[in-house]
Amino acid sequence: GPPVPLPGHPHLGQGGLEWGGTVEHGFPSQPSALAYDPALRVMAIGTKAGAVKLYPFPRSQGDKWLLSLLVLGPSLSQSSWASGAGDAASGQGRFGVSPPLPQTQHGADAGPRSPPSSCSPSITRVTVVLPTSACAALGPVESIQEHPRDGSRLLIGYSRGLVVLWEQNTPPRRVLLQQLESLAWEQSGKSIVSSHSDGGYMVWAVSGAGQKTQQPVMSTIPYGPFPCKAISKILWRTCESGNPFIIFNGGMPRASYGDRHCVSVLQGQTLATLDFTSRVIDFFTVQSPSPPSPGFENPRALVVLVEEELVAIDLQTPGWPTIPAPYLAPLHSSAITCSCHVSNVPLKLWERIISAGEQQSPRLSSAAWPIDGGKNLAQEPTQRGLLLTGHEDGTVRFWDASGVSLKPLYKLGTANIFQTDCEHNDSLNQAGEEEWPPFRKVRSPEPGDDPRLGVQKIALCKYTAKMVVAGTAGQVLVMELSDEKSEHAVSVATVDLLQDREGFTWKGHDRLAPRNGPLPFAPGFQPSVLVQCVPPAAVTAVTLHSEWNLVAFGTSHGFGLFDYYRRNPVLARCTLHPNDSLAMEGPLSRVKSLKKSLRQSFRRIRKSRVSGKKRLNASSPSSKVQEANAQLAEQAGPPEVEMTPVQRRIEPRSADDSLSGVVRCLYFADTFLRDAAHHGPTMWAGTNSGSVFAYALEVPSQEKFSERAVEAVLGKEIQLMHRAPVVSIAVLDGRGNPLPEPYEVSRDLAKAPDMQGSHSMLISSEEQFKVFTLPKVSAKTKFKLTAHEGCRVRKVALVSLASAGSEERLENCLACLTNLGDIHIFTVPGLRPQVHYGCIRKEDISGIASCVFTKHGQGEGTSPALGVMSLVDGTLSLAAAPRRGSLRLFVVCVVPPNL
Repeated sequence: GPPVPLPGHPHLGQGGLEWGGTVEHGFPSQPSALAYDPALRVMAIGTKAGAVKLYPFPRSQGDKWLLSLLVLGPSLSQSSWASGAGDAASGQGRFGVSPPLPQTQHGADAGPRSPPSSCSPSITRVTVVLPTSACAALGPVESIQEHPRDGSRLLIGYSRGLVVLWEQNTPPRRVLLQQLESLAWEQSGKSIVSSHSDGGYMVWAVSGAGQKTQQPVMSTIPYGPFPCKAISKILWRTCESGNPFIIFNGGMPRASYGDRHCVSVLQGQTLATLDFTSRVIDFFTVQSPSPPSPGFENPRALVVLVEEELVAIDLQTPGWPTIPAPYLAPLHSSAITCSCHVSNVPLKLWERIISAGEQQSPRLSSAAWPIDGGKNLAQEPTQRGLLLTGHEDGTVRFWDASGVSLKPLYKLGTANIFQTDCEHNDSLNQAGEEEWPPFRKVRSPEPGDDPRLGVQKIALCKYTAKMVVAGTAGQVLVMELSDEKSEHAVSVATVDLLQDREGFTWKGHDRLAPRNGPLPFAPGFQPSVLVQCVPPAAVTAVTLHSEWNLVAFGTSHGFGLFDYYRRNPVLARCTLHPNDSLAMEGPLSRVKSLKKSLRQSFRRIRKSRVSGKKRLNASSPSSKVQEANAQLAEQAGPPEVEMTPVQRRIEPRSADDSLSGVVRCLYFADTFLRDAAHHGPTMWAGTNSGSVFAYALEVPSQEKFSERAVEAVLGKEIQLMHRAPVVSIAVLDGRGNPLPEPYEVSRDLAKAPDMQGSHSMLISSEEQFKVFTLPKVSAKTKFKLTAHEGCRVRKVALVSLASAGSEERLENCLACLTNLGDIHIFTVPGLRPQVHYGCIRKEDISGIASCVFTKHGQGEGTSPALGVMSLVDGTLSLAAAPRRGSLRLFVVCVVPPNL
């Protein structure tokens, strides 16, 4: 919805922000139809939601389900909806052509416009009348094919096996076959090929008009002799260099491989059975851009649309490799479990990641993307944005999120570090490749289905190319980017977060056993240290400080600090409450705790109802007096005085709630903790029960890292009165600005923080924002979001807004996403509300729970000022809100499909 401005800020107001359009990254949801125009070289995909999307053109929305196929003519002004229908009762078949669609402009900002006056609409109707005595029940029309060289000749096929060749001013010729699935012409028009329900296809010669009955030139069942499934579509493409291409979908042996989704490519004696992971929707071939020789098509590529991805196969390179797609990449090849966005990536790191990704896919084709119609009018992005997605199979995928197209760059796997069932699955797959049919997996097979491999948290330092990947079984991997392949052993360290506390027994899953000895690693991110949390619960928070060589991690039992340079633990703190029995069961074994949690919920509801009745009965006389006084005060007050908004009563949460020890956030800062005269490294941790732990760190200088160990001393322990979960912790310098990231100041990429004035700490919980002074930790200001708006905080971030007039002018704001799907903007450190948007539907719980904000805004006029990326059914959507005034903000949100 539109922004709701609030008073208080000179630059964020009524004309500052407005909601803009929407584009989409990734693969469309629920595709149902596919078409290609060889003249415009444009592809169209239709979805069940009614959308027709042109690639590389922007999408257009429909208002009904897409049940027909979009057929594009020589130009978009001649585009038409074609449909076939058969009437078995009357023995008639009808073929209709609707009026042409409006012509559209080529380019990124294409929009409908009136058709030219020289192209008048026309409606053509051809009725083929067949005698009822010849065939009483024809069934529906399965295929209508126009002659490749003579538009007056049509080939019509009915599902019951009747094929009719209709010619103008000539009686139709009929051929009676078996159950028909599809038809296709040969380029010269002298032959046709038909596919059938028994898994076979036949080649027919088109004879003269006098011959009434024919026999097929060739009839074969490619995967026989056993019963096979139907071939739903077949194509015949002639090739000047040799045998023609015969491409068909289906035809697999019914008993052995009836559940496979395959497209077969046959040329002479060469057969490849492309095995896909989801159902095949449709496919087409793309011819070479050069004029073909007479009678030959010379297919350049095969494009296959399946339910979860779009694949292009290079038909001119031996082995028929896959062509990497510049768009429509499948985000959800494995379920997304977490995400991380890195903005302003240095060029050197960007090139190293791309190089590592190119070495991962030697089997990919070097050919250009075959669908190259239109002209891209979008400007090249000036900043490099990197999106990292963690997946359920233990992989981390790197995506180019700089522009509209989301392009895969590199894939990191972690399953090879542990002993899983992946080796057994790989051996079975290798054995199956030698059997018949000759399957070729288009996508690499997924690793084992061990849920412990799932990636939960990711942290990346873009200046040192170090990364931390944390998983479901308490594994924390410290990795570093390498340009060369290596073979080395991974150091393993164990951190006990329970600290020998009695009365707690872990009942969840076991930890992943690491492999022993040296392991081979390809160029890319390679692990150096494996930190194993005990108990092996899922990691809930992680942060990395590459300048101090420290990584902090937290689970539902506590948090730890690890020095990955010296490879030894620094700190371990247990945050469990005596009643945190649910935390010991783990996420994979909570069947017994379901009844207990329901029982506690009902008790809490009953208790709140009873306490509400008691308050109502006990305070009825005084409450009436207070209401009367409040009304008098409102009437007597001057009109220019702003009244305090009504606050809802928020009761403090119980201390014995389950999972109160879950660590929600971790934070490193160089600030004042012990006294106001000396600043130094600190670490902060926030939990589910509203507790904040602050540790003072003794970090040696870089010259003495190998001589001295890092030490941690507890400096402060804060307990929020309302006990709401702590979502985020941040320290502001003397000017109210967030502290820079590691290495930003030393590399002149950010201004040095103000260490002369007093620092302040911003603690964001699910119910309110509060600013404390440091080092005394006294409350300075706060904003009760739940009391004012009736919503709860889900995600927050400090964002830097750049002026459109002068990029040197920056202003920091607090961006917040609530459980209602609204985005609120506040000033810092004053916490004055500025504006809020209705961004995500409140029913989209997964989308709200997985939102990620970028740290920096966009300063270019062509970039989205306020964007929200959300992944629904594998599509990453970006909603842009351009700013009219001076400040800009950029937001990224990724939604795991199975959160």
